[in-house]
Amino acid sequence: MEQISSLTDDEWQVRLSPEEFRVLRRGGTEPAWTGEYVSTKTPGTYHCRACGAKLFDSVTKFDSHCGWPSFDEAIPGTIKYLEDRSHGMVRTEVRCANCDSHLGHVFYGERFTDKDARYCINSISVRLEPSEPA
Repeated sequence: MEQISSLTDDEWQVRLSPEEFRVLRRGGTEPAWTGEYVSTKTPGTYHCRACGAKLFDSVTKFDSHCGWPSFDEAIPGTIKYLEDRSHGMVRTEVRCANCDSHLGHVFYGERFTDKDARYCINSISVRLEPSEPA
């Protein structure tokens, strides 16, 4: 996998669609309930749409009814965590550790699962690679 965190905005704009660029490189958010993976139950691995790094296993995905795909655990070492004080609140932004692309936010203390974490991820930030049938 290519280390591409040093690409310029012009290079990213060639690689990504305008909406992918807005979310992944500018920290945007897709509208709730519009992403392709909100309700997906397909087994597989979710990869960063910008660089292809593995980020989440589908077994950690759960239905939080928040309008975006939710996971209770990331693949270890794949996520960067940044304090986000935008929108008048303190949140934890999550980014791809390989390419520094914005994925979404992680929230703790909501008790949706035993791991007590909700990675709220933009569908446009990831791509599902389905598992091979057994």
